[in-house]
Order: sequence, then C-alpha cells, then structure tokens
Amino acid sequence: MTDEERLKILEEKAAELRRLAQENGLDLSSEIAVLEKKIAELKKALFAELSPWERVQLARRPDRPSGLPFVQALCEAFYELRGDRVLGDDPALRGGFGKLRGKTVAILFHHRGGTPEEQRLARFGMASAHGYWKAKRIMEVAGRLKLPLVTLINTPGAYPGVQAESHNIAGAIASCIWQMLRHPAPTVSVILGEGGSGGAIALATADRLLMLENATYSVISPEGAASILWKDAKFCQEAAEKLRLTAAELKRLGVVDEVIPEPPGGAHADFGQTVALVREALLRHLEELSSLPLDELLRLRYNRYRYVGSPNPAN
Repeated sequence: MTDEERLKILEEKAAELRRLAQENGLDLSSEIAVLEKKIAELKKALFAELSPWERVQLARRPDRPSGLPFVQALCEAFYELRGDRVLGDDPALRGGFGKLRGKTVAILFHHRGGTPEEQRLARFGMASAHGYWKAKRIMEVAGRLKLPLVTLINTPGAYPGVQAESHNIAGAIASCIWQMLRHPAPTVSVILGEGGSGGAIALATADRLLMLENATYSVISPEGAASILWKDAKFCQEAAEKLRLTAAELKRLGVVDEVIPEPPGGAHADFGQTVALVREALLRHLEELSSLPLDELLRLRYNRYRYVGSPNPAN
C-alpha cells in the first residue's frame, strides 16, 4: 500500500468517525484526534519529498486557491475595473482596487474560472492582449494615485491565438513590464499556482516576488521544454528537473524573495489558511517597502532586475 492510499483510508476513517459522533451524539474526540495527528504527520512526510514534476501537478490543480474567490477572501473590500478602453474585457486577467487591512491597493490577478463554462471563457487563465492592455491601464491609474500594486499570478502563459497576435499581445506584455518597473509605489507579486512564461512575467516584475510552496515559475512548460530538447513530451519529468521551476530552487537562485508555506496537504486542502498566509506575507512586505523613499525604492528595483540571477548582485 502506498502512502497516498494510506492517507486516503485514514481521511475516510476520520470523516466516518466525525459523522458517527454528530449523528449519534457520541464523544469520539480522542479517537478523531489520534487519526488527525496521523494524517497530519503523513501529509507532512509526503509533501516534504515531492519531485519538481509532482509540484507542477499540484500547481495545476483546478481547485487550487486563486482568481476572484481568492481576492474576495483576501480583501475587506474589492471594486473591479473592466475593459481596456479599446478592445474589450478579458475574464482571464482581472483587476481593480481593494482594501488590505484598511489600506487601498491596486490588485491584478489571473482568473482561471470555477465552472467548465467559465474556464472556457477564461481560457484556463491564459490572458489575451486586451487582458494585458487592461492590466496596463489599471497600473497607470494606480501610479497616478501613488497606490501600492499587488499582483496574484496563476497562468500557464499568455494566450497564443491569432487574434491575440493581431492585437499585439507581445507589446501589451512589454508595456506591463515597463509600467511595473516605473511604478511610483511599492509592488509585490505572489505566484499562487503556475507562473508560465511572459504571461506571468508581465505581472511579476515587482519589488518583491513571493511564491506559494508548491507553485512553479518557468520560461516554458515542462512538456514544451521536453518537446524541444528531447523531441518528445513524455520526458516532461526530466524537463521539470532541469528547469529549476520550484519555489525552493528559485529562492536559492535569488529570483524569489520568500516561499510562503502551504497548509498540510497543499493549498487546495485549506483555502482559508492559504488566504491568511498570503495576506500576512503581503502586508509584511508592503509595510517594509512603504518605509523606503521613492528614489531608494526605484534604485533597488533597478538593481534587482539589472542583476537578477547574478552570483554577485548589486545592492
């Protein structure tokens, strides 16, 4: 029996005991506590030794916390802005203004959708050109108001369709990067799930880049890299190893500033705790950055991206 099978059996037993206790008025708290302790220990052991490819699978889970429900839980209030004023609105990349512990911030986030129909309309979080032009518009408004900018990333990449190309999606992504680099207030990005290629970089050029423990961030998907390097997508597990796409690896390489721990069993196992952990990290980094003068903030941001990945980065 595998550890995964043992875990499933223990969770089923714990659920059954809770049901019996509720229906029959029995005191089974001690038995339930023993099972829950075993479940927590097994989850900790299982998730401590995940391979890069297993983390890719976790990052891609459709029930991974992200999108509009995540933002609504994260903020005390959220007001969404729609449309790029030229092409239209894109449900895959959304944004507006929210309150975080009483402070107003601009928020941009990928939305993958909850229902099959919503996922189809949002292209599973792959934003098109008008999504990124909308993001740039919200960044510009936030810049005029000197508001901190928060971005929450969960995308396989930008939408590669013909229409997106005809609307200059590459230019839209480049404009977002430029706008983030010159933003006159603190910027913090969090990769919640997948951080795929330029579609993620457009929202990740921040003063601080954070990642959930089982999130990924890479220039290309493991399947895409395997198709190029080995001419066969079945080598995706090897490609995931070589891409160094995990949060721990990227923290070691200096690309990521902090790895946010996930609840036992992964972010999908406890939505509320995941939101709380991300909120705490966001507020802490925003507070640190807000204490810096603007010229110092911009200097540090310039050096960060001028020397990113360098073994001897400038301060």
